[in-house]
Amino acid sequence: MCPAGAGLVIELLPDLTDLARSLPSESTQQAVGYPSLFLLVMLGSLVPVVPTGAVVSSAAAVAVHQSAPPLSLLVVFAVASLAAFLGDVVLYWLGGRGVRSRNGSRRLARIQDRAAPERLAQAEARLTEHGVAVLVLSRLIPAGRIPVMLACLLARMPMRRFVRGAGPAAPAWAGTYQLIGILGGSLFREPWEGVAAAVLLTVAISTAPSLWRRRRSRRTASSEPAG
Repeated sequence: MCPAGAGLVIELLPDLTDLARSLPSESTQQAVGYPSLFLLVMLGSLVPVVPTGAVVSSAAAVAVHQSAPPLSLLVVFAVASLAAFLGDVVLYWLGGRGVRSRNGSRRLARIQDRAAPERLAQAEARLTEHGVAVLVLSRLIPAGRIPVMLACLLARMPMRRFVRGAGPAAPAWAGTYQLIGILGGSLFREPWEGVAAAVLLTVAISTAPSLWRRRRSRRTASSEPAG
């Protein structure tokens, strides 16, 4: 999740908790919640501003309090994994069209705008060293997916090879954020409290690396004049 997405989650947290407090019946939750989860995660894969990690962890926190938690959690995991995988494949396909086009495309330009040059250079080096395995790690690192995907596009990686990496990457990502939701939902009796805890945990985990990088860059910049 990017910092902008984390800020959006913080702004929406009161609305999420209010919504969770007034949750409808379990059958209604499942009929509405699973399609909504699929659409939000897939949309978030295409538009990284959408806080997909918080969406998955919130769904898992609610599933913990349902009558059959194992089955509900399994469905949440399957839906989130499939949506993340399809979103990555669609985004890579759109970016690939831009790479093959002589004039490029708006989608490819947007992907390039989201990847800082230094992050792209790191992604290209890791892709050369580890191959498609780096796609799994990029999904687990906040803001790491786009630079690696752009590196794959610029290297003109075939779709079949990209799918081999994106296939296991999506379940690994969904399982990670589902564990956060399970932890948040297990700590409290009320579902809305579990949703709030899961969202806060997701925001903390997602923003910690970017905050650490900013602090490190400031320290490096302040030490260069002295050097």
